[in-house]
Amino acid sequence: MPFINSKISTSLTEAQETEIKTRLGQAIQTIPGKSENWLMVGFEPDCKLYFRGSNAEPIAMVEVSVYGSENPSAFSKLTGQICDIFKDVLGIAPDHVYVKYQAVSNWGWNGDNF
Repeated sequence: MPFINSKISTSLTEAQETEIKTRLGQAIQTIPGKSENWLMVGFEPDCKLYFRGSNAEPIAMVEVSVYGSENPSAFSKLTGQICDIFKDVLGIAPDHVYVKYQAVSNWGWNGDNF
């Protein structure tokens, strides 16, 4: 039940969205028990983001929510992959990407909770 939402300071083309979505679908497997089959991805392009008091460079804030417990080592590996994806596809420097993780114990789907 992972959800990855990205707030991005730049515009996105459909091709960029597709590439990011596809690569995140592969990267989510870094977390044991997670797969693209349950992954939901959201994009919020053209966000007003500032980092270090400036918005001169492209910036991204990526939030990863997962059902279950925290896995710090898997989260660390996934952060590296997320930074690579945003650098490769959008040219956002890894030091301009924040990644926030949230383990969720209550998750609803299809009219019920897990």
